[in-house]
Amino acid sequence: MKKLLHGIVDFRKNVRPGYKETFGRLALGQSPDTLFIACSDSRVVPNLFASTEPGDLFVVRNVGNIIPPCGADGLSVGDVSEAAAIEFSTLTLRVKDIIVCGHSECGAIRALLEEQGSNPAVHLRAWLQHAQSTLKEFQSGVRMNSTLSLLNHLSQLNVLHQLENLRTYPEIRDQIRTGQLKLHAWWFDIANAEVLAHEASEGKFVVIDEKEAERILSRIDGESRCP
Repeated sequence: MKKLLHGIVDFRKNVRPGYKETFGRLALGQSPDTLFIACSDSRVVPNLFASTEPGDLFVVRNVGNIIPPCGADGLSVGDVSEAAAIEFSTLTLRVKDIIVCGHSECGAIRALLEEQGSNPAVHLRAWLQHAQSTLKEFQSGVRMNSTLSLLNHLSQLNVLHQLENLRTYPEIRDQIRTGQLKLHAWWFDIANAEVLAHEASEGKFVVIDEKEAERILSRIDGESRCP
């Protein structure tokens, strides 16, 4: 708490003057172009590793970067907070991209992997039920990178499964079909401070360096021009 308070005082004295105009403009409304779904883990800081400014990202953070799927009735089968964020960002803010970003050494994924039925964190166990499909595929032997630990294999696989959960939402399917929306799978390697993106053609996550960034942007641009 002491560090937070000192940080606020420092922001007010040294940072706020340079951002007053920005926040004054943002007070009138927001127009982020990306919904960023990340884990609540304190080591994952999207605005830092993506070098974004206030107003750039609409962010959802929860334990394990999980999105409960949508049922046949069009309603989320889990906590409606994530569903509300999806609706607001796609139907009202009209974001063009949704990124699901997992990370290495994820505590939620560790709990999923260990499947501790006696874990006293009953709400955590209930929440992780929305990642059971990830665990089942993992247990079937699916692997993407032989250099990763089992925990990080499962973490990367979970990101891909959350994209599939997103596609169960009618508004997501409709906007993907019309080319208004694109989904992306990212993964943050904490130890190396590297952000990786999933490349379907290679079947794995690769570091987002200059070359990979250009490849992603070129693909997006090409898809945008398609009728």
